[in-house]
Amino acid sequence: MTTTAWPAMSIDAAHAALTATGAPFEMETLTIRGVPTRTWKNAPPTLREVFLAGRTHADRVFLVHEDERVTFEAFARATLALAAQLAADGVAKGDRVAIVMRNIPEWPVAFFAAELLGAIVTPLNAWWTGAELEYGLTDSGAKTLVIDGERLARMTGHLANCPDLMRIYVTRATEAAADPRVTALDAVIGTTDSWAALPVGTLPAVDLHPEDDATIFYTSGTTGKPKGALGTHRNIVSNIMASGISAARSYLRRGEMPPAPDPAAPQKSTLLSVPFFHATGSHAIMCPALFAGAKLVMMRKWDPERAMQLIERERISSCGGVPTIAWQIIEHPARRNYDLSSLESVAYGGAPSAPELVRQIKLAFPASQPGNGWGMTETSATFTHHMAEDYQHRPDSCGPAVPVCELKVTDPDGNIVPQGTVGELWGKGPNVVKEYWRKPGPTAETFVDGWVRTGDLARIDEEGFAFIIDRAKDMLIRGGENIYCVEVENALYDHPAVMDAAIVARPHHSLGEEPAAVVTLRPGATANEAELRAHVAERLAAFKVPVEVRFWDGPLPRNANGKILKSDLKKLFAGTAA
Repeated sequence: MTTTAWPAMSIDAAHAALTATGAPFEMETLTIRGVPTRTWKNAPPTLREVFLAGRTHADRVFLVHEDERVTFEAFARATLALAAQLAADGVAKGDRVAIVMRNIPEWPVAFFAAELLGAIVTPLNAWWTGAELEYGLTDSGAKTLVIDGERLARMTGHLANCPDLMRIYVTRATEAAADPRVTALDAVIGTTDSWAALPVGTLPAVDLHPEDDATIFYTSGTTGKPKGALGTHRNIVSNIMASGISAARSYLRRGEMPPAPDPAAPQKSTLLSVPFFHATGSHAIMCPALFAGAKLVMMRKWDPERAMQLIERERISSCGGVPTIAWQIIEHPARRNYDLSSLESVAYGGAPSAPELVRQIKLAFPASQPGNGWGMTETSATFTHHMAEDYQHRPDSCGPAVPVCELKVTDPDGNIVPQGTVGELWGKGPNVVKEYWRKPGPTAETFVDGWVRTGDLARIDEEGFAFIIDRAKDMLIRGGENIYCVEVENALYDHPAVMDAAIVARPHHSLGEEPAAVVTLRPGATANEAELRAHVAERLAAFKVPVEVRFWDGPLPRNANGKILKSDLKKLFAGTAA
């Protein structure tokens, strides 16, 4: 029964109902590293249980890559075969196993093979240069490396500087490697079309616990050297429950009971447009999909028309990534040539999005729900989640914290500020990582009594919805006046011609810095600098209006986690100090 009033239930009441004793999302409080912490009582204890749950889906298709199709059972057999080989190599609990590959079926195989042995999986950014990859391998002390041929070629001249590496497995290589440590991964597990014929395999007899170290994911590194965030099994599996409770909350908020799971329902499927080597791709998409029996469809590179072809062919129910991807599908002139009616969710994170995008998603895909969320490497992906009517009513928010997580906003001294006041956002929960790998100084600065200092400037409203205002270190100060870049970017997004926008600092000899804009226009749209500056001036104080607007051809440059590379854009204005 649906009510016409919105909302039919408060956030707190919905969370209380969903997490009550005996409910699927029941919570309990445990002491983790000396800190009382809310946790999911029914979450799988470790990634081994996630793997075993995935195997129960048997002959359903798990991974699609171009024309390759891998079932859950074929994936499981390849994983156990690789785990047996790694164990024979001497890989043991606590050893670091690095993965350096683009999104291919071998990536999750390598991930779970190492996790089943209790190793600490260390995914490195496949976009990194050889020197950057060398840094990740040496900083983590990786003992084993699983890599694709393209990345191995990039490592030429760098492997000699990685003395901890004992064995390297390469896949999809076109040339043989000279390094004696290199072995073809195909020699161990074969190619994807032969995985189903591998032996059934045996689960490694390794004692795993929720607080065991599981992964080192490196921070985005938009400033300074990347830091390795050391995550536990509990950190990662917390995403599985977080991904389910938001949809259930939306039903209660609109006055409906969440439907019971239907085993006969069509298989859920996701078009994967974010990399596995970041926390979102691994923790928030790959692991929940394996656990729930959902299909992951990979693309070699992003192309909006190819994406629409795959949505139609594979009956994709969920897609997204970063806001630009949603815009490119919505604005594509060929969109109406494809059947995209299977889409139930168009969700994204990692970057601010224009409130107008929420409305456009509902217009373009009436059966789908728009979604957004906030998290970071240090929170093992999902920390807040926002979807459906809540997102439509607060399109500039990233949602409330998932029930096991806590948020607070503080002043520079760590004191909680009044509700609605902007300050630094702190987060606490079972998904907050232990520490930065071998970096006690930054660890002490960032992790305080179970809380992570995010470095984001935010405010929280009366219902607990968080609004990210800006990164603290990216905030502009123009003659003593604070300028929150997201506020100016949102004003630009309100212009009908703007598809992508970023505000960066332009040096000024007396004011220190001024706001400058870099903008991408929608296909076929026109706007000039004066028009956009006037548009912002109608909405914001004069000191916030960009002093200069430059136009960019195509989406703005982003790292693999969707964050705009403002350091690159600042170079456009380096020689224009006023």
